[in-house]
Formats: sequence, structure tokens, C-alpha cells
Amino acid sequence: MDTLSIFNINVYEIITQIINLLLMCLLLSKFLLKPVTKMLEARQNDVDANYADSETAKAEAETLRDDYAKRIAEAKNEAAQITKAAADKANAQGAQIIAEAQQQAAHLKQKAEQQIEMERKKAVNELKNEISGIAIDIAEKVVEREINAKDHEALIQQFIEGVGEAS
Repeated sequence: MDTLSIFNINVYEIITQIINLLLMCLLLSKFLLKPVTKMLEARQNDVDANYADSETAKAEAETLRDDYAKRIAEAKNEAAQITKAAADKANAQGAQIIAEAQQQAAHLKQKAEQQIEMERKKAVNELKNEISGIAIDIAEKVVEREINAKDHEALIQQFIEGVGEAS
């Protein structure tokens, strides 16, 4: 019987063990499983919120990057336009300066030509006055004396010398 007493099944002990097991499961469920489940759910919610925040941040970053690229392109276009406008303005000013210089040169040339013409007229008038004075001198000398061939030749020689000195 010894061997059979080892295998002796006591129903009361089995029921007590089952009740203990059920009580233990209920207590563990109430005090351990529910808080652990809540904690895991909270952790999962935090992870999901972090993923959502990171997706939002990623979308915002892409939007900012696109906006930044757009602004850079606009700034480059504006810089190109400013550069072109400055070059056009410089070309226009250069052309204006050249035109003014040409106009001043033409004016100075015209003024110089007028002065040259006045000096030429003055020289011609002085030459006419001198020639008429010489002619009058010659006429006076001719009238004062009678002209013979020798005197005539001498008068011509004097006239030529007088004109040579006037030049």
C-alpha cells in the first residue's frame, strides 16, 4: 500500500488547489495584468504619438525645404534681374556720356572752325588793307614823278619787296 498511498488522490486538495489557482489568476489579473496592460497601451500610444509627431515634423521639414528652395530660386532670379538692370543702366549712361562727349566735340569743332574763319577773314582784310596802302603809296609816287621804264621797274621791285615784307 505504500506505493498506492503515493498515488492517492484527494479530491478536497484538488478542489482547493483549483480554487487557489483561480483566486491567484483573478488577483493577478486585477492587480497585475490590468496595470501592465494599461501601461503597455499607454506606451503604445506614446510610440504612436511619437511616430505621428515625427511624420508631421517630416512633412513640415519637407515643406520648409521646398519653401527655402523656392526662395533661393526667387532670390537668384531677383539678383539676375538686378544685375541685368544695373548693366542696362550702365550701358545707357555710357551711351549718354558718349553722346554728350560727341556733342561737345562737335560744338568745339564748330567753334574752332568759326574762329579759324574769323582769323582768315581778319588776315584777308589786313592783307587787303596793306595791299591797298601799298597801291596808294605807289600811286602817290607815280603821280609825283613821271614814270619812265627805269622808274617803272624800280616801282615794281619796291612793290614786290613791300609785299614780301608784309607776308
